[in-house]
Amino acid sequence: MSTQNQRVAVITGASQGIGAGLVDAYHKLGYAVVATSRTIAPSDDAGVLTVQGDIAAPGTAEHVIAAGVERFGRVDTLINNAGVFVAKPFTDYTRDDYAAVTGVNLAGFFRITQLAIEQMLAQGGGHIVNVTTSLVDHANSHVPSVLTSLTKGGLQSATKSLAIEYATRGIRTNAVSLGTVKTPMHPAETHEALAALHPVGRMGERSDVVDAVIYLENAPFVTGEILHVDGGMSAGH
Repeated sequence: MSTQNQRVAVITGASQGIGAGLVDAYHKLGYAVVATSRTIAPSDDAGVLTVQGDIAAPGTAEHVIAAGVERFGRVDTLINNAGVFVAKPFTDYTRDDYAAVTGVNLAGFFRITQLAIEQMLAQGGGHIVNVTTSLVDHANSHVPSVLTSLTKGGLQSATKSLAIEYATRGIRTNAVSLGTVKTPMHPAETHEALAALHPVGRMGERSDVVDAVIYLENAPFVTGEILHVDGGMSAGH
């Protein structure tokens, strides 16, 4: 159980890559952390509660938030980090692709955010950060991504809507809009080509994203912001 004044962060897609980096960063900030993904391993740290589950599946969001509140008593921050990216020509997308991408990127975001906001309202405030992509703002013919743009673009718009809806009730909502980041989903042999997609000539590091999210966490006058962490991709080529 956390102390009465200890803040609590819920992080989805938390088993590896950016999500795992965020778990470590919030833990170092003194937060208790509820970390969830389909394959996350149990934690022996009393300040980190891991909850296995597919965020797209009915009931997972309820289980995650209920477990966090039972263990730590509150929810102060929600990081919607879980995401699915399928790059295909538009006419090649299948029904399974559509279900997988919309399930995680939209349905998964929607229910856990509803439940987190209900808890935040009862507490008097909180913070939500959504992870999206700069392909929403700057499409690239070398990276066909209609399903990603459809879902993450919706998430980006929802970020601003939530920020305004709850601006007077102590809940801030922001987003980080990413370029391509070095994570386990990108094999080393692809890094050179992926680096070339960015005007700065390199891929993002996990630390670049973590630093941006922690900035937003510590910026009480910032809400409705889409913070681009993309090596200049959204600005042009």
